[in-house]
Amino acid sequence: MAKPTLWGIDAFANGPFTGNPAAVCHLDAPANPDWMQRVAAEMNLSETAFLIPTPDGWGIRWFTPLAEVALCGHATLASAHFLWQSGLLALERSARFFTQRSGELVCHVRDGRIEMDFPARLATEAPIPDGLAEALGVEPIWVGRSADDHLVQVGNENTVRGLRPNLAVIGQLPVRGVIVTARGDGVYDCVSRFFAPAVGVPEDPVTGSAHCTLAPFWSERIGKKELRAWQASRRGGEVHLRVAGSRVFLGGSAVTVWRGEVV
Repeated sequence: MAKPTLWGIDAFANGPFTGNPAAVCHLDAPANPDWMQRVAAEMNLSETAFLIPTPDGWGIRWFTPLAEVALCGHATLASAHFLWQSGLLALERSARFFTQRSGELVCHVRDGRIEMDFPARLATEAPIPDGLAEALGVEPIWVGRSADDHLVQVGNENTVRGLRPNLAVIGQLPVRGVIVTARGDGVYDCVSRFFAPAVGVPEDPVTGSAHCTLAPFWSERIGKKELRAWQASRRGGEVHLRVAGSRVFLGGSAVTVWRGEVV
C-alpha cells in the first residue's frame, strides 16, 4: 500500500499564509480512527481531512487535534482543491464527498472560486448560558443555539474585532464552540469570529461550518440570498454565501503551501 499523501492547504485564502490552514491526507483504504486522530494531533491544525476513494467520489472525515467533528467547511474546500490540483479529479468535474454525519457534500468551481453545497445549520433563540456574556466581555443582542454551537449577535463590527474572550470558560460549555457575529459596517454583510477550545481550537481562523449557521441567520435579517462575509481572526478570511432553502453554498479560494507523505 502506498504511503498516504499529505498536503498543507490554506483555505478561504487570497494567498499563502492567509485564510485557514488545513491538512489533507489521501488514503488508499479506510484507516483506524485512532491513527487518524494521532495524525491530526501531529499536524496541530484546526482540522485535518482524510479522504478515502469510493466508487462515486471520496469518503471524508475531519479531525481537530482533540476530536473528530461532524462537519468542516475549510478542510472540505481544501480537499476539493487537493483533488483538482493533484490530478485525481478533472477540473470540470464536481468533487463529491460522502460523510458519516452530514450527508453528501458537493464542491465545484463557480466564478473562479470553489463553491461548496452544505446543509444549513439553523440557530434557534435560546437563553444565554451562565457566564458566557462575562467570558466574552460583551452585552449580546441575540443568543441562539445550533446543533453544534452557540451563536451570539453583538452590536457592531468593532465589538467582534475587539473580543478578548475567556477561553477557559468557553471551553467548559457543552457545545463545539461559540460564534460571535455582527452586521458588517460597509464592505461585508456580516463579520464573525469563532472560538472552539473544547475541541482543541482556541480560535479558528475561518470556519465554513459556522457560516452554515451565519448564512440563514443574516439572510433573514438583511433580506438577501447572497452575502459577503468576513471572519475577523488574526489571519482573516472571506466567505461568499448563497442561501437556497435548506442548503448553504459557501465560496472561497485555496492555495497549496506544502506537500509530503506520512511515513
